[in-house]
Amino acid sequence: MKTKALKAAFPYTIPIFAGFWFLALAYGILMNVNGFSFIYPMLMSMLIYGGSLEFIVVTMLMSPFAPLSALAVTLLVQSRHLFYGIAMLDRFRGMGWKKFYLIFGMCDETFSINYSADIPEGVDRGWFMFFVTLLNQLYWVSGATIGGLIGSFLKFNTKGLDFVMTAMFVTIFMNQWMKEKKKDTGLIGIGATAACLVLFGAKSFMVPAMVTILILLTIFRKPIEQSYQEAEIQ
Repeated sequence: MKTKALKAAFPYTIPIFAGFWFLALAYGILMNVNGFSFIYPMLMSMLIYGGSLEFIVVTMLMSPFAPLSALAVTLLVQSRHLFYGIAMLDRFRGMGWKKFYLIFGMCDETFSINYSADIPEGVDRGWFMFFVTLLNQLYWVSGATIGGLIGSFLKFNTKGLDFVMTAMFVTIFMNQWMKEKKKDTGLIGIGATAACLVLFGAKSFMVPAMVTILILLTIFRKPIEQSYQEAEIQ
């Protein structure tokens, strides 16, 4: 059962491996360049496991001690995970002990796969989601650790590396868009995000956009479900 789930999960994580390793190496190198041992990126990638936040932590560690500021920044940067958790409530039901690790390891990319993947027939859903989560974290931890180890030997400009993650999200979205017969949820997401971007600006639109999407999906849940059921019948 476990081997079958691992074999089914691995292909879904290959694009994540490419993006994670590239950025994690850059993160590890950045930590090394700023005077930190490889132990720091290794432990932070294992325990914090929040890519964008980990980059911010580099600056925090080099700044005066300010726990309240660190807490506020952490909540702002990672607040989107609240919505991920709400969306996964039903999918995590009945997972037993695996549920705790699935909650801890639910990053953006893992959420995208576990929420939208078509799990092959005969593959245990819990183990599939577990291995997707585990593999993605292993990619990040190994990349950050190796970057921290070789950082003193390599020096290059990391500007623009974060675009890898943007490209990966666009690919995941387009794959989901092409797969769905009805585009209701995708259009709601695009429309709400565009409106919040105009209203709140590029630096502050993310949380209002997620709240707006959640509200709209809740309000229009029944007609959306009905339209999807009709599309499946057709």
